[in-house]
Amino acid sequence: MNREEAWEIVCEYVKGDGLRKHMLAVEAGMRAYARRFGEDEDAWGLVGLLHDFDWEIHPTLDEHPAKGAAILRARGVSEEDVRTILSHGFDTGVPRETLRDRALYAVDELTGLISATALVRPSKDIRDVKVKSVKNKWKDRSFAAAVNREEIEEGAAELGVDLWEHVGVVLEAMQGIAETLGLDGALAKE
Repeated sequence: MNREEAWEIVCEYVKGDGLRKHMLAVEAGMRAYARRFGEDEDAWGLVGLLHDFDWEIHPTLDEHPAKGAAILRARGVSEEDVRTILSHGFDTGVPRETLRDRALYAVDELTGLISATALVRPSKDIRDVKVKSVKNKWKDRSFAAAVNREEIEEGAAELGVDLWEHVGVVLEAMQGIAETLGLDGALAKE
């Protein structure tokens, strides 16, 4: 499976722009960690891109991503990739065993907090966000309240990376695709 084929699956099953952007953000974070750990960027990016492809058709944690796995297998996604995607779910029974599994879990929830931090800036430009900005918003539990900070902490610990270093890695990856994510300041000009 290549990225173009994976993106076709995403576009077929994900209609919401926000969810698509989330998946692109996770892909960017996964590619950054692949570079950091000397792993295959395409393989790591692929699972980041596909990880939530079934959320709109299976929008509960007892269904997602377990029910989506059969679709991915039928589309030719490797069993190794499907297993990593399953490992980020809670009710799948698939443990996070590999470094890639742990990276996917660590990156997933964090992208939401970073995006929210960018969107409350006057510029609405993620390139203006610093780790300190995310740290300040982290403390305010009412800010982006749906973001599970404990999962982010757990993910960074499982990955063996300091929490704020982890934020920096993912933030930088997302800054690199600011325009794709719609976080390039264009919203501030509307």
